[in-house]
Amino acid sequence: MRVPSHPPLLQNRLDIHDRKQFEIKLEYQPSGTDQPSRYQVEAWLFLPASLNVDADTWPRADFYADLHNYIRLKTPVFSLTEVLAASHSPLLELERYVSGSRRAEVDIVYEAKLLSCVFRGALRRFVQLVDGQCDAMERAAHFDSGPFEEPVRAHMAQVREVLARFRALLPRLETGKPLEERTRASLRLVDEYLSLSVEQFFRKAVTDMDALPRSGAFTELRKEIMAQVIEEETYRKQHQLRSVISPTGDNEEYMHRIGFLKKFCMNILFLSVRREDQRKNFEEVLFAVAAGIAMAFATGIAFWAQARFLQNSLNFFLILVVGYMMKDRIKEGLRRLFSRIAARHLYDRGTAIVDPVTKSRIGTLQEKVDYVAPGELPEEVRRLRQTDDFVTVSQGELAESIIRYAKRIVLDPEQLPRAEDGVTGVTDIMRINVERLLRDMDDPETALEYVDLEDFSVGRIKGAKSYQVDAVFRYTVEDEASPRVSLQMVRLVLDRNGLKRMVRFERPPLGEAVPERSVA
Repeated sequence: MRVPSHPPLLQNRLDIHDRKQFEIKLEYQPSGTDQPSRYQVEAWLFLPASLNVDADTWPRADFYADLHNYIRLKTPVFSLTEVLAASHSPLLELERYVSGSRRAEVDIVYEAKLLSCVFRGALRRFVQLVDGQCDAMERAAHFDSGPFEEPVRAHMAQVREVLARFRALLPRLETGKPLEERTRASLRLVDEYLSLSVEQFFRKAVTDMDALPRSGAFTELRKEIMAQVIEEETYRKQHQLRSVISPTGDNEEYMHRIGFLKKFCMNILFLSVRREDQRKNFEEVLFAVAAGIAMAFATGIAFWAQARFLQNSLNFFLILVVGYMMKDRIKEGLRRLFSRIAARHLYDRGTAIVDPVTKSRIGTLQEKVDYVAPGELPEEVRRLRQTDDFVTVSQGELAESIIRYAKRIVLDPEQLPRAEDGVTGVTDIMRINVERLLRDMDDPETALEYVDLEDFSVGRIKGAKSYQVDAVFRYTVEDEASPRVSLQMVRLVLDRNGLKRMVRFERPPLGEAVPERSVA
């Protein structure tokens, strides 16, 4: 297993997942030197008042319902050379199962799934390499097939060898004691997923080569890559698998099988979570204190009235009633006060992160959501938003709702699985559904009157109506040395149909405007 030397302790990626969700992918890589490693992720969403979003219309519980979280171990990094030859390769582990006299079927399925994960990761890095080289040649306007052709063909040969060796194992695993039907079905699904992964990424590689010349070595290379795609498609047809693209159909079955196979093969990396409602327990203690204070007040009033008036008098009766009324109000007032204090200083919910294989607790995750006033924003967040005059003057002058989401992650490196060169990291994927923001938006298109300068005729042209939501993220890492803090800002452009695009901004030096970097 190959882990890059000195990998970043925290990596993040922001992207649009679909029309209704955007995705934040965080990768925590403990150094292994600190016990434990701590990470803090904070996000501020700046919502225009026209969206009609506040603590009443989008309360905390609804926000959590629109937040989907997936936590898993990082996919081990293998090159295809390591998959074929390294002693710790899942492919070699499977080959050892075949040659050995004893084998546990659950381990066979585990290694097969792990092989599909690392194989897909190697294909993804290959496509990224192809894309980068194609972009470099296009920018330089110099198309030299020499440095490009050799590694691509070498990669294709390694892919064919991995597939051939894995498929040769399948009948050999049945020698001796027959496998259970569940195990055989699992291995068939892994084989299908390997085939689909080759097809997907090789098609992507040919797509990335679109700007290259359509002659000479580049054309031959395209033909060889697509020949491998057709070979895998033929293989699945021969085995009567329905995961074959149809140029004329809706490919519903194809998409369903890809989604299922990805979940099935990657589930060995996913960690289980267990909710721990620590704040609720603490709040119950505070509420009990509030009830005790209110009861002490009412009891004191009763003792005082008993000393001053007869127990069967009207005055004694009225004082007891008023004392009970005051007791009730004191109790509710203290409950609200303690609840606000708890909301300010405690996290809303806690989660224990558990390895489903070893059942060991490898870390904790705490989350908190609240609405904050503009004056409560950190200065660096306020400065980062000053991208243009619109945002600069709107801060504190035009009404907007500000949601702060905070997440604190604590990982115990000793409980994490170990790679050959270090500790395995954890990937945290969050998807936030923005459908609640769309309810009060205007129609996405409107008509604008337009006057033609030639004959002064009046017509109508289309005007697109969109809304902009800024999101600022602050990442804090407490591992090895002193805490390290980084900031990131994106702008979500939405209309009533959902997310249109995401605009990214670089963090500028202090006192400078924020430059727009890219549009996704």
